[in-house]
Parts: sequence; C-alpha cells; structure tokens
Amino acid sequence: MTASAVRPMAIKLDDDTKGRLKRLAEARHRTSHWLMREAITQYVDREEKREAFRQDTLKAWEAYRATGQHVNAEEADAWMARLEQGDDVDPPPCHV
Repeated sequence: MTASAVRPMAIKLDDDTKGRLKRLAEARHRTSHWLMREAITQYVDREEKREAFRQDTLKAWEAYRATGQHVNAEEADAWMARLEQGDDVDPPPCHV
C-alpha cells in the first residue's frame, strides 16, 4: 500500500465499542487503527466472496431456467465422493 493510495476516513463508534476496541488493541499489542483496518479488510474480503457466490448462483439458476440442464443430488454426491477419494474425475454430464 503506497502512501498516496491511503485516504483517511472517519468512523463514529459508541463509547462502549470504542473502549472494547482499545482494550483489545492493548491486549494484542496493536493500535486501534490497525484493528479497525484489519476488521474492515476481512469484512470486505468475505462479503466480496459472498457476493461473487450469490452472482454465480443467480447465473446458474438462470441457466437452469433457460435450458433445464442439471445433475441430481445423487449424481453430484457420487462425483464429490470420488473427488474426496483423490480421483481426478470429470463432473457428471448434465441432463434435462
């Protein structure tokens, strides 16, 4: 992260949360600022992954609605069981 890319932001916290953050920062030998940046970064990373998963799900649903192509739970379970055993197998073929 370069200094030119870093921009300050204000955040409003209630006194209780601010105190909890300060105590945790002291216990971890970190600054409150570091903890807040880390928490925000982890939250954004996690939520971006959730949103990507949600978008993939919506695309899959639309593809199913358009084509009717699918695999059933038994086929998917059998395929995943083989993957868990270390077999490098292709997914089952889709059908209507």
